[in-house]
Amino acid sequence: MRFDELDLEDEILDGLEDMNFYEMTPVQEHTIPVILEGRDLIGCAQTGTGKTAAYTLPLLNRLLLEGNEENVVKSLIIVPTRELALQIDQQFQGFSYYAPISTTVVYGGGDGKGWDLQKNGMLNGSDVVIATPGRMISHLQNSHVDLSHVECLILDEADRMLDMGFSDDIMKIISYLPRERQTIMFSATLPPKIRELAKTILRNPAEVNIAISKPNEAIDQSAYVCYESQKLGIIRELFAEPAESKTIIFSSSKLKVKELAHTLKRMKLDVAAMHSDLDQSQREEVMLNFKNNKVKILVATDIVARGIDIEDIGLVINYDVPHDPEDYIHRIGRTARAAATGSAITFVNEEEQGKFHQIEKFIEREIRKAELPASVGEGPKYEPEEGRKRGGRGGRSRSKGGDGRGHGRGRRDRLRDKPRGGSSSREGEPGGDAPRGSAGASGAAAPQSAGAASSENSGVSAPAAPAASSAAAPEGDKPRKRRHRGGRHRRRGKGTPEGGNASGRVEANPSGGE
Repeated sequence: MRFDELDLEDEILDGLEDMNFYEMTPVQEHTIPVILEGRDLIGCAQTGTGKTAAYTLPLLNRLLLEGNEENVVKSLIIVPTRELALQIDQQFQGFSYYAPISTTVVYGGGDGKGWDLQKNGMLNGSDVVIATPGRMISHLQNSHVDLSHVECLILDEADRMLDMGFSDDIMKIISYLPRERQTIMFSATLPPKIRELAKTILRNPAEVNIAISKPNEAIDQSAYVCYESQKLGIIRELFAEPAESKTIIFSSSKLKVKELAHTLKRMKLDVAAMHSDLDQSQREEVMLNFKNNKVKILVATDIVARGIDIEDIGLVINYDVPHDPEDYIHRIGRTARAAATGSAITFVNEEEQGKFHQIEKFIEREIRKAELPASVGEGPKYEPEEGRKRGGRGGRSRSKGGDGRGHGRGRRDRLRDKPRGGSSSREGEPGGDAPRGSAGASGAAAPQSAGAASSENSGVSAPAAPAASSAAAPEGDKPRKRRHRGGRHRRRGKGTPEGGNASGRVEANPSGGE
């Protein structure tokens, strides 16, 4: 279906023609007529299907017909990130080139000047406000922005906003809006929490589902099953020749993004990093350079996995497997947008095989496993089920303090401290204590040391040493050591030692100190 078949104003059709937009995508064909009728709508469509134009075009048409003589905020679009807000504003500027429509973008970061520009734009009655939830809340509380005249509310990437914890902020913003309004909600998925939100804020909505949670068929998907140490070697082979199109390399952590970008720069690749530690001006510069082909390779976190529409991205590389199958779909959805084609490659190490198999099950498709380049050597076998079995049990670690079975260090101590001369430790084992004053046997000297400690600390004279239960060791022989079981000193002789209890255990600290 063509755009000129819709009941759109000439100013919008002229803008579409200048932008070379003629044919509608399926999501546009199913949603634009419904929105033009003024009905509430919940739309579910994968990324890259043209859903931004699906709500911006009918909104522009409505604003052109109604005008804004009172200079009030007429429409509010809430999005999860500043990048998506800026992109939507750019689309508005293109579509409304021949129409007198004003927009204000409201997002965090920046300086006081940016705050004042956002505040003045809303107070002066911008036709369309495109805002992130947190910043909008700040303006409502501090800038006295009036949203009581809003006639159309749009929530884009609603599922992501709920995942980011913006549910309460969204409901607070809605409390400032009039009850009589048109509400449009777009989401990549429709989990129960999105259904609940829709019941709360939408009135008898139409529902449009376009290929829920399935990658674009125009994307050539493949995977390299490799060891972690082989990933950089594969990158080197992939970019041995200059690429004609842009590439995005995704990684799950900003630390890894920084390290990977630094490493690729040392490989003389034209690369830039995109992550949340960059301030707003740095992010805008990176994205502008990427769009203008000053940078050919963008290493990024999932901050650019959704809502970023950049042309000529021919390759997406998942340097590590995404934690969630939905994230995989959004990542690879950066390529093959509109009618274009593209490729998506995922690096899968041994520990990531289980997660990657879950992605394959989720999209109901076995992804082709590519052969590793000869220069990196052989990789592991793709055995996700076996890997899960092996990962269930690890080795048993033991500390130096014992064997983990309540036996202390007795046996090891006996082996380590076994006398090197004279009779074995088993000879005369029932024999008595070593001679008093002997420095060679800590076990035998412990009772006396304990007594000494008690005397020193309390002023009470130390008890006499217990009597030997057998003959003293011959002069010149090293004293035998008493057996040490379970961390307790036990007497082998008959009777109770002085300073001990009925069990033969000395109560004072055997080490003679604190």
